[in-house]
Amino acid sequence: MKNHLLVNNIIPIASDHAGFEAKELVKKILKERDFTTIDYGTKSDESVDYPDFATLVAQAVNNGDHELGILICGSGQGMCMTANKYPKVRASLAWNEEVAKLSRQHNNANVLCLPGRFLDEDELRSIVTSWLEASFEGGRHQRRVDKIEQKQ
Repeated sequence: MKNHLLVNNIIPIASDHAGFEAKELVKKILKERDFTTIDYGTKSDESVDYPDFATLVAQAVNNGDHELGILICGSGQGMCMTANKYPKVRASLAWNEEVAKLSRQHNNANVLCLPGRFLDEDELRSIVTSWLEASFEGGRHQRRVDKIEQKQ
């Protein structure tokens, strides 16, 4: 199922070395769902600094080049912290499908951050699918998202 929110079904994705293996699995999962990925790196499990890669996806979403993005590191925390430095990014750390779904429904998350060291392929599949299929509910949640944006 294609996501009606995405222009050309393109999702930028990046990881650090600890998230590299999970990133490769997520790219496969997205391809199976007819999404195209733009891989901002890293290209191996050789040690790198996660902010260098989180910044690339966060900038693309913040600038409006892409509507959604996915970031993966060992815990997901570092990527999430870095991405949330950008005013138009609402990055969420999701470790199960319910958290992923709620991050879209209630927080209008536009960047999904994943803890690559802690998720297997089936878990990644369910989380990514849940996140992509969920839609922002608006209403009382819009008021709260507006308050987040006002703090920038």
